[in-house]
Formats: sequence, structure tokens, C-alpha cells
Amino acid sequence: MAARLIDGKALAAGILERVRLQRIALGNKPLRLVSIYVGDDISSAVYIRNQKRACERMEIRFDLEHLPATATENDLVDRLHVLNHDDSVTGIILQRPLPPELRQFRLQAKIHPDKDVEGLNPANIGSIVYGMPKLVPCTALAALRCLKSTGVPLRGADIVMVGHSEVVGKPVAFLMLNEFATCTVCHVATQDLATKTRHADVIFTAVGKPGLLNGSMVKPGAIVIDIGIKQVPQVGPDGRPLLGDDGQPLLRLSGDADFDSVSAVAGWITPVPGGVGPVTVAMLIHNCVVAARLQQGLPIESALA
Repeated sequence: MAARLIDGKALAAGILERVRLQRIALGNKPLRLVSIYVGDDISSAVYIRNQKRACERMEIRFDLEHLPATATENDLVDRLHVLNHDDSVTGIILQRPLPPELRQFRLQAKIHPDKDVEGLNPANIGSIVYGMPKLVPCTALAALRCLKSTGVPLRGADIVMVGHSEVVGKPVAFLMLNEFATCTVCHVATQDLATKTRHADVIFTAVGKPGLLNGSMVKPGAIVIDIGIKQVPQVGPDGRPLLGDDGQPLLRLSGDADFDSVSAVAGWITPVPGGVGPVTVAMLIHNCVVAARLQQGLPIESALA
């Protein structure tokens, strides 16, 4: 039995329509998102392009501030201070990865919690722990929205989260606990990963290691939410890499799951691309509207309701 696909593009479209109505309810007040990009990381450039397009569709002003890789931590702290106190700024994004000499935690903590549309300020992470989330990390929120779209009950479910980053793994684990699921978090030091995943009703994986999860590691009918993403060479029928006109290998996006073998066993699966990715961008726009409502003292709506 082939797994049913969780269509991230369709989910994102529904989320954005709901957000559009919430945006209209805010009235004529302009919304503005400022994205701070340090250096020249290619993966950041792709995400920024998607952010800009989504903002334009929702009539949210998108400003990119591109700083050189030589920018200092104090330069960024000073800039964040200005943006925090600028009433025209609804949300602030600090693009990752940062140059290694810049401390992500210190800088993320300098973004005002109500303008932290990526949900990574310690105060916003803490609100998840207390079961009262406001601005939730976009990718973690998207992963849980993909899971909820299946309609499978989560109370009492056995969950395995492969990966324990502050951006995805840890927030997903706490969100699952808030749903009264039982969540096991696995990481680089976990012994015998397959034994743990084979007993899971739901597997989240966010490592960026293609082929990490295969069909033999999945319980029949389980839900697999593949958050990992990495570029890998395309291969032809003979198993050799395909080359472009310039002689360089052609690349494709791959998740952590070996799609063919896992989809033959699982009940539901997110494809890569086209799964969690589009929903992540939609959740960023959702968070922009949530931030605007927080700043106006208005009640907020959960993206998971």
C-alpha cells in the first residue's frame, strides 16, 4: 500500500487564504517585515526569495538588509535595537546561518519577542514550554500543521523526533507534549535509531542527511514528516551522475527519508520538495499577522486550530 502524500502546496494555499482574511481584519495599517541577511549563503538566498514572494502576495512590505560577512555582532545588536523601536516594523528575521563568529543565541534574544516572526527569541520558545505559544518557530509549526492535516488523533500517540535543534527538533517535541503525545527525541548520540522509529506512530526527521530513514525503519501505516532538505546529484538509469551543459553535476532536493522505500510502508508522508517547505513560508506570513495583532493588543488565533 503506497503512502498518501501530504500536499504542502495545497495546505499552504489554505493557510494563506485564512491569513489573508486575518490581514484584512487588521484594517489599513501597513505591515512590514525586515529580513537581515549577513554574508552570502546560497540556501539563505533561496529562502529570502520565497519570503519576498509570499509577502508581496499578502501586501506585506518586505525589506532586505544585506550586510557583509565582516559585520560585527555589535553592528547587528545596534541595528536590531533600532528596528525594535521602529513602529513601522512588524516583524524581524535574522537569516541563518550566520557567520560562525556571530552568536546566534545572543542576537536572537535581542529581537523583541512580539516582532520575532521566526519564534526563536527565548521568550517565545519558553511560551511553548508553558503550553501558551504565541510566535512559534515557522518550520516546527509547519511540520505540526502537516501532521494535523491527516486527521490522525495525537493524544497518546508515540512520536519520534529525529533531530534536536532549537529551530525544529526541540520545539516540535514540546508541541507534541502539549498535544499529550509521547515524544522521544533522537540525535547524533542515539543508539539504534531504527529500534525507536519502528515503534513510532509518527516520525519527524530534520537532519539533512538523505537516506537516513528507510522503509525497514518505519512501522506500517506510520506518518512520516520529512523536514530534512539537502541538494544531492541527479543520477541516470546507469547510476551515474547527470551533468549539465557546463559539465557540472545536476542537483535535486532530497529529504532525510528514502522516499520510495518509506512511502511503500508508511500511511502518510511529506514529499521533498513540496511538503513542509511551502507550509513553512505560509507560517512565516501567519506569524507576521500574529505579530501585528500582538503589537495592537488584539487576541491571536492558533495556526493549529
